[in-house]
Amino acid sequence: PPPLLEPLFPPQPGASPGFAERVRQHKRRVRREWVRAEPAVLRGAVRVLNLAYEKAVSVRYTLNRWASCAEVPAAYQPAGPADGLTDRFAFLLPLGAAAAEATLEFAVRYRVAGAEYWDNNEGATYRLRGRQ
Repeated sequence: PPPLLEPLFPPQPGASPGFAERVRQHKRRVRREWVRAEPAVLRGAVRVLNLAYEKAVSVRYTLNRWASCAEVPAAYQPAGPADGLTDRFAFLLPLGAAAAEATLEFAVRYRVAGAEYWDNNEGATYRLRGRQ
C-alpha cells in the first residue's frame, strides 16, 4: 500500500553537500537529515552536534494540530557518520489509519549538557499531509 502521508517540506536535506557542516554551524545544534513515509510509520534520521557523550534525542508529534501530542525517543545509530563532529539518531513514529485523514506535525528535541535544542522547521514545524 502507498504511504499515508506526503511531506510538505524537502524530505532529504542530509543528501545535500555540506550537510554536516550546516549542523555544526546551526545554532540549534540539531537538524533533520531525512524522513520517509511508509504505509504504517514515519521513519527518519536527525544529526546532532556531538557536544557531550550523554545526550537524548526525541521527536514530538501530533495528528490534531497540537490539541494533544506524543513523544518518541530516537535511537543512536552507531554506524552513523564518521565525521567526529556529529551523531546520527533514527526515529520511528507509529501511525494509525487516522493519519490518512490528518496532518502530521513534528519537531525534534535534542537534550545535552543541561541544554535543550529544537529543530522545528524554523518555527513552522514539519508537516506531512494525509493522502486520503
